[in-house]
Amino acid sequence: MADEFVDVLVVGAGLSGIGAACHLQKLCPDRSFTIVEARQDLGGTWDLFRYPGVRSDSDMHTLGYSFRPWADPRDIADGPAILSYLRETAREHGIDRRIRFGHKVVRAHWSSRETRWTVQLYRAQDDSIVSVQCAFLFMCSGYYDYASGYQPAFPGQERFAGPIVHPQRWPEDLDYAGKRVVVIGSGATAVTLVPALAAQAAHVTMLQRSPTWMAARPSVDPVSARLRRRLPLRLALGLTRWKNVLMGMLVFRLCRRSPQRMRALLLGGVRQALGPDAVDADIATHFTPRYNPWEQRLCLVPDGDLFRAIRQGRASVVTDHIASITETGVQLQSGATVDADIIVSATGLKLAMLGNAELYVDGRRVEPASTVNYKGLMYSGVPNMANTFGYTNASWTLKADLTARYVCRLLNHMRKTGARQCLVPAAGPGTPLLPWVDFSSGYFQRAAGQLPRQGTTKPWKLNQNYLSDLIAMRFGAVDDGVLQFSG
Repeated sequence: MADEFVDVLVVGAGLSGIGAACHLQKLCPDRSFTIVEARQDLGGTWDLFRYPGVRSDSDMHTLGYSFRPWADPRDIADGPAILSYLRETAREHGIDRRIRFGHKVVRAHWSSRETRWTVQLYRAQDDSIVSVQCAFLFMCSGYYDYASGYQPAFPGQERFAGPIVHPQRWPEDLDYAGKRVVVIGSGATAVTLVPALAAQAAHVTMLQRSPTWMAARPSVDPVSARLRRRLPLRLALGLTRWKNVLMGMLVFRLCRRSPQRMRALLLGGVRQALGPDAVDADIATHFTPRYNPWEQRLCLVPDGDLFRAIRQGRASVVTDHIASITETGVQLQSGATVDADIIVSATGLKLAMLGNAELYVDGRRVEPASTVNYKGLMYSGVPNMANTFGYTNASWTLKADLTARYVCRLLNHMRKTGARQCLVPAAGPGTPLLPWVDFSSGYFQRAAGQLPRQGTTKPWKLNQNYLSDLIAMRFGAVDDGVLQFSG
């Protein structure tokens, strides 16, 4: 790839990168582009995670692409089905032939004089560094570190006689049949793992420091099923997508405006899912978080499988802090112990902005934390670059689709006007700045010092509203008086 030039370099061949490439191919047919992917296969998240039961935590009608509707009857799909969907999309659009696997971006240098990026990549095939130049850098590498997840050091963990595994690095040969398993964590991964493991394990304990808000829902949407029976398939799928978009926005707004009402509604759903034997004290201890709904991501429980495993005695929940790991399990601060043959540390992710790539503009190192967000996809002081970052309160792909379309509009505007550089200027000394994401999840809090900032008003504010973004990014002016064009 040395000395090669492409108009657009897409980094990452997961949900975002494949979608971006499809949009570029359709909306910017006169641009050359290449996708570089650090891994040896496409799929991103859905190729990386191989733990039992891995599935989407968003409905597939909105997690799927707008240009290729999700046609499977299941609203919540497992990892292999999602990976198959991505592979089929890439193959149908010819995107799979544009991907160069085993190429990881190490650093990228922007030259204002040449108005282009020089991107250095580590090539796994021969353990070398190669480079490619591009006019526009489109980062679609997600938001977490693929090398490793967040793994706290538990006191005494070296004494444990069995394996301690992290879901991000699940051993293919791990035998948990008939074993006692402790899953440390309470997020989406733990909620997925517990019922999947309980199908074969002797018993599974979900050990959490504090509860997470959960909501059971059917994996097959009955409204969608009725629409599919009565309407042409594509129309039914489109209506289902919009129904889910609007319903998600409504639930999020109710959670923010009427948190006590939503607390009562969600707890009522948990009580119903656990059945008549549910004890209010247990629900208060194990299923009532300290924070309000949607201050962290809401966990979906498809078909209530976690609650069913608890009702059947195959799984249980313990809420306590870990004092130490022993040879045979976990010693809790309360003095109780939980016996285990296997410990699964579902303790979360590590964020990695821009895939941990180094950015330089005219020789100056750019730290993401020193930049300010622009429309949720560009950063102050960084020319000719966009980064896909999905919603925290809705499906990732909703924002990824809008981002890709906006980038195509931006590229076409630059071609039409002859501009070779687009730059987000500094937000201004009087602009109030806030953390990039208004979310209390641990993985965001741990990485707060590495993330860009956001303002309180457009275009500096990071929107979490699909309809507002749809209007602004699909139909708003590209040359909005803020973005600076030159060259």
